[in-house]
Amino acid sequence: MPVLGEWYALPLIRKAGSLNIGDDIFNHIFHPSSIRLLKHCDAVLRIGGPSQGADEMVRVAQGMGKIVYSKLKDIPRIV
Repeated sequence: MPVLGEWYALPLIRKAGSLNIGDDIFNHIFHPSSIRLLKHCDAVLRIGGPSQGADEMVRVAQGMGKIVYSKLKDIPRIV
């Protein structure tokens, strides 16, 4: 099942009182929660343009031995 950190983390961050991306509350929740989520993922699809945060997630996923895809077409189809 595809999951984006923004789907679950941004509402939590807002509820915690964050006012801006990159403020202390955001930084305390966003990337750490995404790293914890990686433990439950089989693979990562890195899409989009330049992003230090996405690049960090890729490094962490690789360190966990996860498969990292850079193209949707490379992900095996499950029937």
